[in-house]
This record gives sequence, C-alpha cells and structure tokens, in this order.
Amino acid sequence: MEPTPDLSHLTRRDYDRIYEPAEDTFLLLDALELDANALRAAKPQICLEIGSGSGCVSTFLGKILGSSVLYLCTDINFHACRCTFLTGVQNQVILDPINTSLDSAVQYRLMHGVDIILFNPPYVPTSSDEAEDAQEARTIEGSWAGGFNGMELTNVFLERVERLMSFQGKFYLVAVKQNDIEHIRRLMLHSHGLKSEIVLQRRAGREYLFVIRFTR
Repeated sequence: MEPTPDLSHLTRRDYDRIYEPAEDTFLLLDALELDANALRAAKPQICLEIGSGSGCVSTFLGKILGSSVLYLCTDINFHACRCTFLTGVQNQVILDPINTSLDSAVQYRLMHGVDIILFNPPYVPTSSDEAEDAQEARTIEGSWAGGFNGMELTNVFLERVERLMSFQGKFYLVAVKQNDIEHIRRLMLHSHGLKSEIVLQRRAGREYLFVIRFTR
C-alpha cells in the first residue's frame, strides 16, 4: 500500500492559492492503487495529469510506476505548477509541470501518445460567467468552478481526450453525481468509442463522488 505523498512542504499560504487535497483527491488515489498492478503491467511511458494542483496525484502515481515514466502535469495556475514541482522533489519523483489550460500546450505533440491521463476537474455547478472568470484569472477558483452542471471545462477536455490516448491508454476522470455520470459514459462510448467502468464511488459530505476509467 503506497502512503499518501508527503505534502509537509506546502503551507496555508500555498493552499490559499491552490486546491488543497480533499476527498475527491483521495478517492482518485484509491482508484489508482486498486489498478496499480494493471498499470505496472501495461508498462506506460507517458502520463499526463490535467490540473495537477498540489502535485499529490501525479506524485502518488510516480511512486506506483517508478522513474522510467515521463510525468507531465498541466495547470492554468502558475503557483500550482510550482507546488507540483516541489511536491515531486519532496517525494523523490520527477514531475514536469506545464503552465497551460488543459492540454493546450501539448495536444498535438502527444497525439495518441499518452498511456495514463488523470483529470480531477472543476466539477462544482456554478454560473457560466463564474467558471469563465475563474479560468481567465488563473486562480484557485478555477479548480472548482465548473459552470453549467459542473461540466463546462470537463466537456471541452472530453472532446480532446481520445486524440491523446495511446492504443493501451487509460483515462481516469473524477466526477460528482450532478454531472450525470451515465450521460458522460454514453457520450464517450458513442462519440469517441471509449468504454468505461466506475472504479470507485463514495459519499463525501453533500457530494457523491465517482472515479470513471475510460479505455479503448
């Protein structure tokens, strides 16, 4: 059992600017741990986390898979990129953060080349204006403000993810019940040919969280 990454280098001032790991983060860690043997057996070469925040998730995956893998981590928030890098250093995992929105800086170079994709998106339903303002400001609000049905930013990435995935690729998505899990799964199957399975689900306060794994 892999321990949760050491985040003791991050301070309250950091968490005023980036998303602090919470129940959704830990559910994703648990899902990756459940799949750990299959992930190792697939011998992935490139992993990509969208919206890495503190770097906790990619660091955890790095501990599972080891140093032979390239760990790319994007975040629109520059401070999150800095914290991601430092979390890797703190835990002896080499992470490569990229300050960009979603996969914008890498989508063409990585076409059909990414073996593991991780996305814990801003899934909280808000107004569209609030979600758009949060992304433009590149601040902590962008880590949770999801717009209509909490899906506005997620929908943008769902249109791109199949082009990123390698033949053996796996895509892990965190979602809440209000996002309409079955609609997401049908959309990805019918529009992009990606099969899916709910790896884990858990109630956390008022939220009911899911981790969905998509494969070809």
